[in-house]
Amino acid sequence: MDMIKNPRVAAVFDRYPIPIRTRLFVLRQLILDTASEMEGIAPLEETLKWGEPSYVPPSGSTIRIHWKPSSPHQYAMYFNCNTKLVGTFRELFSDTFNFEGNRAIVFAEHDHIPVDRLKQCIASSLAYEARKHLPLLGL
Repeated sequence: MDMIKNPRVAAVFDRYPIPIRTRLFVLRQLILDTASEMEGIAPLEETLKWGEPSYVPPSGSTIRIHWKPSSPHQYAMYFNCNTKLVGTFRELFSDTFNFEGNRAIVFAEHDHIPVDRLKQCIASSLAYEARKHLPLLGL
């Protein structure tokens, strides 16, 4: 697993409950791995947006991951709500993921993560500027 270089991001991860932190580290690694497999996407900037770990591509749409105490057994991957990302994911993967509005894929604490499909969603976000004109974002 890649080490968190930004101390502010590391501090946020340290505040998550351990079982959730472990699951969020899985999401983080999927984001980093997906970016490293894509031409012109890595390295991502790992920073905080709205106090949440965020992954910013050089050209594309930021992905955030987070847990909220108000939903202690859930965590989520957030996408820009002003894009057609989550709407497209819902159209293609409604049998696979749970969604929150037009902004997030939500996971229960013990959900199995369908890695291949989630990586498709991640790649679509990281390359959004190049894919936004394609039908179903090229998925």
